[in-house]
Amino acid sequence: MKLITAFARLVRWPNLVFIGLTQALFVYCIVKPIFSESPLQPNVHGLNFVLISLSSILIAAAGYIINDYFDLNIDLVNKPDKLVVDRVIKRRWAILWHILLSAAGIAIGFYIDFTSKIWLLGFSNAICVAVLFVYSTTFKRKLLIGNLLISLLTAWVILVVAWCEYNHLIHLKNGLHAEKILRETFLYAGFAFVISLIREVVKDMEDVEGDRRYGCTTMPIAWGINATKVFVGVWLVVLIAVLVIVQVYAMQLGWYWSVAYCIAAIIIPLLWIFRKLFSANKPDDYHRLSTVIKLVMFAGILSMIFFRIYRT
Repeated sequence: MKLITAFARLVRWPNLVFIGLTQALFVYCIVKPIFSESPLQPNVHGLNFVLISLSSILIAAAGYIINDYFDLNIDLVNKPDKLVVDRVIKRRWAILWHILLSAAGIAIGFYIDFTSKIWLLGFSNAICVAVLFVYSTTFKRKLLIGNLLISLLTAWVILVVAWCEYNHLIHLKNGLHAEKILRETFLYAGFAFVISLIREVVKDMEDVEGDRRYGCTTMPIAWGINATKVFVGVWLVVLIAVLVIVQVYAMQLGWYWSVAYCIAAIIIPLLWIFRKLFSANKPDDYHRLSTVIKLVMFAGILSMIFFRIYRT
């Protein structure tokens, strides 16, 4: 039981559940209602959807494992009480699990390519595995590029589902459905990218002590804490401004409950994060901010439910 619990912590099981939930909400709240008044059937549904989501979850789990494998020394400083690799699960077993999960995720992608109208999923999964490996070995310790890569991969959780649906619609020359999916894809993928970038930089401020000791050049180390806070603050302002504009548009559509939800569960917490950001000065402060940002991300993804409510 101890080993199972340790493995679940190693692969960040709540994050894996979040990936599956995000993709399920996107398919059943964004994609499916678009097809409700059409004789066409969505490409991503049933077994296809399960396999697409499973491949994403397996690759993410493999990424978490390889990240902890290469971060062992840094984690000894930043979070010694949360160590799993080499303390509960041996390093060689961690590498083996990384290989098995990565291979399974890639294989599922190629299986979907050969058995459905979806294409290039296997190659895109292979690229994700490669990016996660290089991120863990090199880019995580570099200025900004690691943060951008993880933010792009977070957005890819949504983009991959949209891609599997979009290329099918383009093949069918159904531009109306494709345009709707594309518009809402970029809305949520953009939100996921920005909120993830904000959280990644906040986590770098939390982990600055261990990162500095092992020669990392993350933003707080290269630019200093104050400049990093300004960077995060600017992105928070941009995100809040875009969300306010989206709510004005939603008001014109009569989506009043959606607007109320967004203000209460997303915009107000983002304003609180902005306020607390500049007074934060301890790892615990940044950890609290990181936790609230994650809750805001969860609230943002749950807002997809309103598309289902107002379109059915």
